Amino acid sequence: MTTVSAPMRTHPLREGLILAGRTVRHWRARPVSFAVQLLFPVLVMLLMGGLLGGAIAGSAGDYIVFVVPGMLALTMLFGVETTMIAITTDAAKTVTDRFRSLPISPGSVLLGRVLADLMTSAAELVVLTLAGLALGWRWETGLGAVLAAYGLLLWLRFGLLWFGVWVGLKAGSPEAVGAAQILVWPVGFLSTVFVQPVTMPAWLGAIAEFNPLSATASAVRGLFTGAPQQGLTWAAEHALPLAMAAPLLLTAVFCPLAVRAFKGLSR
Repeated sequence: MTTVSAPMRTHPLREGLILAGRTVRHWRARPVSFAVQLLFPVLVMLLMGGLLGGAIAGSAGDYIVFVVPGMLALTMLFGVETTMIAITTDAAKTVTDRFRSLPISPGSVLLGRVLADLMTSAAELVVLTLAGLALGWRWETGLGAVLAAYGLLLWLRFGLLWFGVWVGLKAGSPEAVGAAQILVWPVGFLSTVFVQPVTMPAWLGAIAEFNPLSATASAVRGLFTGAPQQGLTWAAEHALPLAMAAPLLLTAVFCPLAVRAFKGLSR
């Protein structure tokens, strides 16, 4: 009499956490590149604040109050490039093939990458916040609002990471990711991260305000200052709900697409 063994049960969250630990341990093997990743947003903030702050806001000190929340949001976009490259590099080095041969959930492999990069994002926020505080930036609200602001920032990163994972899987090679990386800068600058939309042509300001990055930047500014954010369009007046909805939409769309793309690699 033959018996049929039951299929092995997988635990995506637990497996994802284990795989995230693998990525985190790699930080110690490449401390220089990890330090550059943490400090690059600080360099951009110093360049924008020091070189353009006086021209934009009248003084570098006044501009720091505006640009630090914007840079916190922009940093959540910058890290997507690292995710894309890591995904394609693992595929090129057959690391992905080894993961697919293991009796684990396909989603847990991708979740491990997302969780690891989310931890990197938290470290980036800490470093950038400390730099902002050193330059004189301060929040004006209570602890609850501040924690909500950082929660929104990580929520944006979470949605963007699924997009980055999907692009990395579809790109196929680290070289092909270069084309997708080019789009990161226009998306980042066509927003309210560095300037108010009222300083732009009306049509361009409207486009900038509907950028999900702008929604998070405006919502975070409001949570840090307690003041309502003004703008040109409906999007500016409803930045907080948009900042909550946009990452949810990104996750709902690109998480299943990424899992499907990962499964398709073995065909």
